[in-house]
Amino acid sequence: MSVPHLLHVFSTFVPAGPQVRVAKLLAAFGARWRHSIVAMDGRTDARELVDPALDVRYLPPPPKAGSFATARAMRALLTRERPDLVLTYNFGAIDSVFAARSLGVPRVHHEDGFLPDEAHGFKRRRIWMRRAAFGAATDVVVISRNLERIARELWKVRGERLHYIANGIETERFTQRDGNAALRAQLGFPADALVVGAVGHLRPEKNLGRLFAAAALAAREVDLRVLVLGDGPERAALEALVARPELAGRVRFVGYQADPREHYRAMDVFALTSDTEQMPIALLEAMASALPALATDVGDVRAMLPPEQAPFVVRLGGQECASSLAQALVKLGLDRALRERLGAANRFRCQSAYSHGAMCAAYAQLYAAALARR
Repeated sequence: MSVPHLLHVFSTFVPAGPQVRVAKLLAAFGARWRHSIVAMDGRTDARELVDPALDVRYLPPPPKAGSFATARAMRALLTRERPDLVLTYNFGAIDSVFAARSLGVPRVHHEDGFLPDEAHGFKRRRIWMRRAAFGAATDVVVISRNLERIARELWKVRGERLHYIANGIETERFTQRDGNAALRAQLGFPADALVVGAVGHLRPEKNLGRLFAAAALAAREVDLRVLVLGDGPERAALEALVARPELAGRVRFVGYQADPREHYRAMDVFALTSDTEQMPIALLEAMASALPALATDVGDVRAMLPPEQAPFVVRLGGQECASSLAQALVKLGLDRALRERLGAANRFRCQSAYSHGAMCAAYAQLYAAALARR
């Protein structure tokens, strides 16, 4: 019997939440299935996260065109590749759901969140496209309870086809923060400065400008530095933003780090100031590293954190949000014991609620069930 072929379709395959998760899942699945990956924009930077020993191919995407033409081109690709299961990720791959549906190929669609243009409201066309694409025979996976509610109420996904699978990480791989004096010295950070870290693909919805505004205010009372891990289209604009006097010399951009564990060790506080999130893996990594979190109240972030963290999860809203973040940051900066208590609670929460093994088992069970319906 041949090994089942799973074909994954992403709008882009750069290192971000869904791509990091898929790389981990492929490693967990091992030789059980073979895989092909299509990035609709042609970018496959995240392939460096995938174990080269695995049976994974990277297929060229069809030419860019309108939705109908793209669906038709993907239909031709699926006809040629003959996958046993099509896995699509977020709205950027929605045309491939239509293509797989037209051929009767089993399919599982994954929703991880939204782009900036849907951070505060949903586009009617996308609502109807999702409803039409999912239909009666498409399984839909969501990573947050917030998305689960949206899928039921807005996209009308039937109960038995909707699956909530929380992100999970290997907590034991992360060492509790210890200051990492060697890395701090390398970065030019004073040993006793408060190091605030941010991790993620530098896209507009991550809104690091909000973090920088809060840091500039907090720096009046706390000697702090900001460490930014990640790369993306916003990097140049953000580097220009921190050149202003109140932040000059306080912010370091170190680019994308395939293994960020040493950098988490150097942080005192993890910050997430996005306009939209659902269940960010970077937050789980910070929790596993026993870091206290400073965050905006988006997606499932508040629910992910233990109750002790509630005062440091700030509601969105103009300049007031930056001011509230700054006040919370000052409180964390002036109270080391508080940081340690919150960090310990976060690590325990991550260990007990967000198991990597449970996540992998849930996806394996779902994909096996979908393959059984061929």
